Amino acid sequence: MILKDIWLDVKAVQARDPAARNALEVLLLYQGVHALIWHRFAHWFYQHKMFFVARLISQISRFFTLIEIHPGAQLGHGILIDHGCGVVIGETAVVGDNCTIYQGVTLGGVGLNKGKRHPTLGNNVTVGCGAKILGAFEVGDNCSIAANAVLLKPLEDNVTAVGIPARPVKKDGVRLPPQKTVHSEEIEQLNQKITALEQQLEAMRKTLAACTGDGESKA
Repeated sequence: MILKDIWLDVKAVQARDPAARNALEVLLLYQGVHALIWHRFAHWFYQHKMFFVARLISQISRFFTLIEIHPGAQLGHGILIDHGCGVVIGETAVVGDNCTIYQGVTLGGVGLNKGKRHPTLGNNVTVGCGAKILGAFEVGDNCSIAANAVLLKPLEDNVTAVGIPARPVKKDGVRLPPQKTVHSEEIEQLNQKITALEQQLEAMRKTLAACTGDGESKA
């Protein structure tokens, strides 16, 4: 089973990385694949409650690949960790099949409570370089999280999210109308007040002009 998972990871790199020339090169030279291989074995020990050995393997992998995957994380098939330096995947994270994760990505937790505290990624999810997904929530299938985004809330299927904090900008390939933020609402309220003040000033100017005109005509 582990060998099958490794082979699917190798084929995923070949299919989605234009720089990959052949399976042997991917197997021997791609640190993302190496990190996944180490993790497959570490996770086996973790499942069999040999936590020290599992953690030891994950730390050796981290030393050589600069990719930190907790042995408790559940990873699917056909995963591509591209470049990979700085990737951190937490203990209760779940990554679905055929996901693509770029360098500097964090699948992290919030809070100090035990239990589920890391995100769950569906199938065919792409996470751009430097993105942070923090919390125990689900990201739907076929989602894309932009580079350097910070995602703190769940996403439905087929959604593209960008920004800090990340917000949906596309659904099923169709651009979504811009969402009003607290700051935009405050700016809109200020604009309305300015418009009202300008109208009052204009009314006062007309009143003063009318009074001045009456005084001149009487003189």
